[in-house]
Amino acid sequence: MSNENQEVIINPRQSGYDPTRALTEPPMVRFILIALSLLFLGLFLFVPLAVVFATALEKGIQAYGEAVLERDALSAIRLTLLTTFISVVLNTLFGVASAWAITRFQFPGKNILITLIDLPFTVSPVVSGLVFVLLFGLQGYFGHWLADHNLKVIFATPGIVLATVFITFPFISRELIPLMQEQGPEEEEAGMVLGASGWQIFWKVTLPNIKWGLLYGIILCNARAMGEFGAVSVVSGHIRGLTNTMPLHVEILYNEYNFTAAFAVASLLAFLALLTLVAKAFIETHAQDEKIALPPAHEQSRTP
Repeated sequence: MSNENQEVIINPRQSGYDPTRALTEPPMVRFILIALSLLFLGLFLFVPLAVVFATALEKGIQAYGEAVLERDALSAIRLTLLTTFISVVLNTLFGVASAWAITRFQFPGKNILITLIDLPFTVSPVVSGLVFVLLFGLQGYFGHWLADHNLKVIFATPGIVLATVFITFPFISRELIPLMQEQGPEEEEAGMVLGASGWQIFWKVTLPNIKWGLLYGIILCNARAMGEFGAVSVVSGHIRGLTNTMPLHVEILYNEYNFTAAFAVASLLAFLALLTLVAKAFIETHAQDEKIALPPAHEQSRTP
């Protein structure tokens, strides 16, 4: 073979090229990037959070307690917790069922179901709330039937729950579908071959395998349900002490220039958000220990 056709292999280090140095930024560049990241976090995360708590406590602990324990505030807190609880329970049941159906079975309309799960990600929450008004409002499609049977959905708790469930139902499904696709059905099929029933397979095989992804989705669903504003604002009617959730109550207080009370209630939402972040970090740490990859809530994977 001629010399021109021979392949010459050169050691990168012999040529003076060090690949590890190419992947390492100079100290000044690293310092600038870290400083910019900290500045961004400080301006857009820590400073607003500090302002919320500082304004809430501006007039002292007594004023803070009065704002939080005021009758309308307690009503908003109760309604928020009730709506969040119902939404998380329903979305957990739907999320597990839909993820199991999509990843374990082939059926007509499967791609349509996946698309419908993603629908709340693409529709404005305000538009979602308006759809429920057009369906269940007094002049809506089911309005006259509901009125004849003395049932109230819009401007009542059922409408708030419906709007919140619709906005939050993709979160658990979208955590479980990629996870269950990656795990595959082999362990469940092995359990079936060994004679286990469907419930035994679910409780002993499926649920332990998806527990961290399920908890992760529940946390995201819970956080979104507590802070939902747009859709709930449309269907609630803003009836003080009856249909106001915590975000709506904060808006009313702020519009009345009652800043201390507004930020006091907002601080409760901020505190719940911090607890959510702690729980999220805890789950991510344990999932990494078990080498389970948790996809983001907006994961748009498709089942082939």
